[in-house]
Amino acid sequence: MTEIRTPRLLLRRWHDDDLVPMAEINADHEVMRWIDDGSTLDPEATAEAIERWEEEWDDEGFGLFAVELLASGELIGFTGLSVPEFLPEVLPAVEISWRLGQQFWGQGYASEAAHATLEFALQDRGLDRVVAISRLGDEASENVMNKLGMSLDHETKHPVHGHSLTVHTIDLTEFDA
Repeated sequence: MTEIRTPRLLLRRWHDDDLVPMAEINADHEVMRWIDDGSTLDPEATAEAIERWEEEWDDEGFGLFAVELLASGELIGFTGLSVPEFLPEVLPAVEISWRLGQQFWGQGYASEAAHATLEFALQDRGLDRVVAISRLGDEASENVMNKLGMSLDHETKHPVHGHSLTVHTIDLTEFDA
């Protein structure tokens, strides 16, 4: 089982008892406003998503980590790697992404988890390049990308929803572990 410990976080595979807290995160309009069309997800959709994330681990050897606080064991969201099939123009690619509950914003958790995930991608999984995709205007995600040392590659449109997206990249030679 793949686990990563940072000073404050445990990044791990998904457990059955993660469904309720992740469903609560996915039901928050503020959390979801920058994702796809901004719609929230109900518990059934969250369960399906977690199942897909676990399948990606089995199929690709990477996926989205459940992120919990070491101090309390509380699930705070996810960070991890996936293939961004929704945006064919960037393929082949592996995307890093994150989603945390609103009460965990502004404390450096997203950057801490994303840095550990990027190190896992580039050093453990041997990826040469990772992308991050966000909606134009999502300043919090842009800040995390900047902290990771990622560079803006280009802007594009979401192929389904039509809103503007930014695509950032980093390769192994640019990453500062």
